[in-house]
Amino acid sequence: HLKSGDLAKDKNLLLTTILADAINLGLTKMAESCPGTTYAKLAWLQAWHVRDETYSTALAELVNAQFRHPFAEHWGDGTTSSSDGQNFRTGSKAESTGHINPKYGSSPGRTFYTHISDQYAPFHTKVVNVGVRDSTYVLDGLLYHESDLRIEEHYTDTAGFTDHVFALMHLLGFRFAPRIRDLGDTKLYIPKGEAAYDALKPMIGGTLNIKHVRAHWDEILRLATSIKQGTVTASLMLRKLGSYPRQNGLAVALRELGRIERTLFILDWLQSVELRRRVHAGLNKGEARNALARAVFFNRLGEIRDRSFEQQRYRASGLNLVTAAIVLWNTVYLERASNALRGHGQTVDDALLQYLSPLGWEHINLTGDYLWRSSAKIGAGKFRPLRSLQPA
Repeated sequence: HLKSGDLAKDKNLLLTTILADAINLGLTKMAESCPGTTYAKLAWLQAWHVRDETYSTALAELVNAQFRHPFAEHWGDGTTSSSDGQNFRTGSKAESTGHINPKYGSSPGRTFYTHISDQYAPFHTKVVNVGVRDSTYVLDGLLYHESDLRIEEHYTDTAGFTDHVFALMHLLGFRFAPRIRDLGDTKLYIPKGEAAYDALKPMIGGTLNIKHVRAHWDEILRLATSIKQGTVTASLMLRKLGSYPRQNGLAVALRELGRIERTLFILDWLQSVELRRRVHAGLNKGEARNALARAVFFNRLGEIRDRSFEQQRYRASGLNLVTAAIVLWNTVYLERASNALRGHGQTVDDALLQYLSPLGWEHINLTGDYLWRSSAKIGAGKFRPLRSLQPA
């Protein structure tokens, strides 16, 4: 509760409110689809119990539960992650709040920028303008999520990197591994000196100004410390750095540091098949999660029609919370299904379990009336029965 801090007394009403955000139905239509519920009840509960911080806390609980589940270890150890932006068109009253990005067509929209762990759990999401480069928000999800994940390596596509991001990632203790499009056109930077790099000559774009980095090193450290401690957000500083004049000392020094890190990364990328495989696998998990999110967010033609930015954030947070719940549910029942197969004498190779995914939704009925049946409650530590095995 916003004032008292008490938990919501009617859990079913709370779940209904969250679901209204997640499936993009809205409180009015949800009240019509949920017998025994009224718009007034849903609106009251949302006003007093649903906020950005309560959504974040709830998301962390689900992510942590999946992170601790033994079956999730088949997909990763929770130390790598990826992030990607997903565009949703804005329509009706919200059309004027959206922005146009030719990448997504001529319709205005918003981007839900989401971070997902190597275990498929979506641990952070943020609503951003489609015209803003993804790289601005990469660090926010890594620094400000509330889960127990300890991310060490992070993947993005081309839109997720700049030299400033490379520099701050290094300073804040993350290994940054973007999948860079048109890699042959990306230049390397080398120290000044007499060393020759004949094999790399076509890719060398210039020399590094190490003296400038040294001259502004204290400023760089103060910036990184301020971001780490939360004095300023990473996205705010990246926007400012990108808008500074080219001659700004701190921006130039950070760019030079980023060029060092980007050059080292590209050399690793060219040599390491394993690195390229990890990055591709991580980004594919994010794309698969986007497909699940698109399926869940199906009402109103999948368009955002809420005019206020607050309500748009609630849509994104509700969607992310429900997709995290689906991931946790599927993780639990995939383990039970594999154990059941073994119990019936069938061979289940552990090496193949890494290729399963907890992102399926074919078994979930997303449409119809939404009923919370007290008689259908499952006791603590109990599960729904699995489907019967069909004879071969």
